[in-house]
Amino acid sequence: MYEATEKQIQEWKNKHGKVYAVSVEDENGEMKRCYLKKPSRKAMSYASAVASTDPIKFEELLLNDMWLGGDEEIKTDDEMFLAVGAEISEIVKIKKAQLVNC
Repeated sequence: MYEATEKQIQEWKNKHGKVYAVSVEDENGEMKRCYLKKPSRKAMSYASAVASTDPIKFEELLLNDMWLGGDEEIKTDDEMFLAVGAEISEIVKIKKAQLVNC
């Protein structure tokens, strides 16, 4: 399993803000891990444009933008990719805004 050092994680945090570690088990029972950041607005825009016609491509585009490091099998193994893709929605939650007449 890929393990980033504390120094590397801190460098990522300094550059990108929050850093997320996502772990998933492969078919042999071994844990694989990747480190992700929040996606950029540009990536969200591009991915959203394809979301209605290709939801898998949506997750693939976001994962590639968010990827900081990790076990590359997560990107290539369909089952691991889909498992991590499900966690992307937790990272990209949209905050609620409140509209008030002034």
